Amino acid sequence: MPNFYWAFFLVLFAMEILTKKIEFPDHSKVSTHGIIAIGGDLSTERLKLAYKKGIFPWFNPNEPILWWFPDPRFVLFPNRLRVSKSMKQIFKKNIFTITENLNFEAVIHNCQNTYRPGQDGTWISDEMKEAYIELHKLGLAKSVEIWQNDELVGGFYGIDQGNIFCGESMFSKVSNASKAGFIWFVEKYKNKYELIDCQVHSNHLESLGAENIPAKEFLKYLN
Repeated sequence: MPNFYWAFFLVLFAMEILTKKIEFPDHSKVSTHGIIAIGGDLSTERLKLAYKKGIFPWFNPNEPILWWFPDPRFVLFPNRLRVSKSMKQIFKKNIFTITENLNFEAVIHNCQNTYRPGQDGTWISDEMKEAYIELHKLGLAKSVEIWQNDELVGGFYGIDQGNIFCGESMFSKVSNASKAGFIWFVEKYKNKYELIDCQVHSNHLESLGAENIPAKEFLKYLN
């Protein structure tokens, strides 16, 4: 689980504390750590506005909500997707069955409960899970499920922003499951999404072609 204590205390007195009013500060107000605001809530209207502005929540359960706008931004341009020879063989052998929006709740539940090396617990609180389930019911959040022998072995979910897909979290119970689902998704929607927002760097997604771009460049893609 990410440790936000350092960030919270460093920016508490410098960052804007959100109220019940649905708004966010200007992007120029972001801290050097990538945090743009603290507090508020996870209401549907606030989350919709956040993603429209390229802002996302990321915080530990039982701590104040931290809203992030990192610079640089980690993204994947669909035409720069890299598929290794080994992954091509996996698709050729039909090792996995991949579906979309078949079981959003199961995907986010697994993302919440999957063990991740170096993390003590999860950053997906029950409150956050329910907020994204509501976004899914409204058609704003979607999931991808990866199956093997009728068992859910991987998946991810995120927010559809029209020309951008904002990835939130993924899980994998067997080798290459989430990677296969991600490749399938990017190739399926390469003519719809101008980029996939991966938020912050990970070696896993870098191996597939994701890269850092300046936040100012990322903003140009927001509708």
